[in-house]
Amino acid sequence: MIERFLEWLGATPWSRPLLESFYVWPLLESIHVLAIALFVGTAIMMDLRLVGCAFRRVPASAFTGRLLPWTRAGFVVSLVTGLLVFYSNPLRYYHNVFFRIKVLALILAGLNVWLFHSRIHRRVSQWDLDPVPPRAARVAGMVSIFAWALVVVTGRMIAYNWFDCDLQPQPGFVNWAAGCVVEVGGG
Repeated sequence: MIERFLEWLGATPWSRPLLESFYVWPLLESIHVLAIALFVGTAIMMDLRLVGCAFRRVPASAFTGRLLPWTRAGFVVSLVTGLLVFYSNPLRYYHNVFFRIKVLALILAGLNVWLFHSRIHRRVSQWDLDPVPPRAARVAGMVSIFAWALVVVTGRMIAYNWFDCDLQPQPGFVNWAAGCVVEVGGG
């Protein structure tokens, strides 16, 4: 069912022309990379403050207050451009092992952000000036650094998909992880 939808999506009038455009595609990818740099760069700065490794003299609330608007802007632009990149060749991305890992890392990062803002950051007034925040904040910062680094690395690796479904034979685990449908020869 998902594959049929993605085949339909890839056959819509703007999908293939977007991918094959000499100007729009490179511009779209460049904006995506710059937005990720803004988003992940500011997120990592906040995470380093949470972990207690940097910016220890700056109140956590002031730090997040200044950086969060930039982080949100970078996230929105990277999300929109990322969806457009996916739209350009949806079936290929769907079957890409690195894309799937990136999606899982995005889910992990999103859950971490939600937990941090819904629970830990609500009590920031209790530890705002502490050079080393409480354990929950430090763990959230470490999980965030790991998840966003994984998003960046796997996002970059998408272009170098050594596990493409068209490259057979592949180990069974790789075919499973990529969602490849492999016909068993019987003939």
